[in-house]
Formats: sequence, C-alpha cells, structure tokens
Amino acid sequence: MPFTQTWFLYAVAAAVCAAMINVLAKFGMKDVDKDFATAIRSVVQAVFVVGFAAIIGVVRNFGQLHGKAIASIVLTGVCGGLSWIFAFRAIQLADVSKVAPIDKLSMPLGILLAVVLLRERPTPINWLGIALITGGAYLATLPRHG
Repeated sequence: MPFTQTWFLYAVAAAVCAAMINVLAKFGMKDVDKDFATAIRSVVQAVFVVGFAAIIGVVRNFGQLHGKAIASIVLTGVCGGLSWIFAFRAIQLADVSKVAPIDKLSMPLGILLAVVLLRERPTPINWLGIALITGGAYLATLPRHG
C-alpha cells in the first residue's frame, strides 16, 4: 500500500509545498518585480537547502561529485530556475487556478521524457493516469461561466 511508504509521504509533502509556492507568490508580490522576487527566493531556497544538508550531515559527501553529476546538478538547477521564472511571470498575468494546472503538466511531460531518455516503461493503467492528468489540466483552464 503506497499510502504508508516513505516515498509516498515525501511525494505528498513535496506536492503540498509546491502547491503553496504559486499561491504565496501571487498573494504577496502584487507590487514587487517578479524577477527580483525570484532571485531573492532562489537565494533563500539555496541557503535553506544547504543548511538542511549541513544539519543532516550529507555535506561530507562532496567528494562523491564527478563530472556527469556536476553537469546534471547544474542543468537541473537551470531548469528549476527557468521553471520558477516562467511560472511567476505567468501568475502575474493569470489566475493561479489557470497557471497551476498547466505548470503541473510537468508530470506527464516528465514521464514521457523518462520513457524516451531513460527507457522507463509505464503500464497501461499508468498511461491512463497520465492521460487523465493531461485532460484535467485542460479542463481546469477552461473559462468560468456564470
């Protein structure tokens, strides 16, 4: 049962924290330059994560880094930064309820990339879930009536 497995609890916690990002950004940054706010937020995140790594003692693993790992870390950092820049620009122009579902298309896109680049093989039921998420993202962005 996945509900009691550690990976599932971490994944739910990640989803809750990620969900709060757009809401908090939209709520508190009406008169603040979005790019400046993203830069400050990135510094806060970096300090927080490095502090967390120091507290749990994993900083000592610095010697494990090699060229491929460093390139991967740099590229994921750039992709994460670009994701934030684009998402925060989008929420300046539209409601979070429209932006968030499109932003979460990262999940089916990530699975497609895992199939192509990592040779992962989702089951037919997994593909159904991916299709439902994609359809749900579309439905969530439809205009409100009434």
